[in-house]
Amino acid sequence: MRAALERYESPLTHYAARMLNGDVERARDVVQDTFLKLWTADRASVDGHLGQWLYRVCRNRALDVCKKEMRMTALTETQLSMQADSRSEADRHDAAPTCASAFAAMQTLPQRQQEVIRLKFQGGLSYREIANVMDLTVTHVGVLIHTGLKAIREKMIASGTGPSRVPQSEVIQ
Repeated sequence: MRAALERYESPLTHYAARMLNGDVERARDVVQDTFLKLWTADRASVDGHLGQWLYRVCRNRALDVCKKEMRMTALTETQLSMQADSRSEADRHDAAPTCASAFAAMQTLPQRQQEVIRLKFQGGLSYREIANVMDLTVTHVGVLIHTGLKAIREKMIASGTGPSRVPQSEVIQ
């Protein structure tokens, strides 16, 4: 249990916070509920796919919270802080402008595309695990990731921060 908490608490909190419009406190509550459910879960039902199971329970709990509180909220100090943390997290990497641009481009994607990309690259889940977490087919997960990454790449190229492509007419044969 301790190893699971150490490995998954932070990524699950970030994941839940994104689903809850940046509300870190509600995300922590969701993650706490997730680990309480793990504590009482039948070990056989979790063995071999702990990460997938945790993300699925966390996602379902966060969706329940969203449904329960279907109202728009203004940005709070916590949300602003989380947005700053997200930007500073991107800035910590070598290519700060590129990462910040990719993050900004990702924010414009539909919610489902953002979610599959986060589960893949932040959560480290396989396509099959993402499909199980989100009740999608593996093919649909692949399509969402492909289209999302393509849209991010195009937005970054348009903004001048992405890899530029040499037009076919300029390619030397």
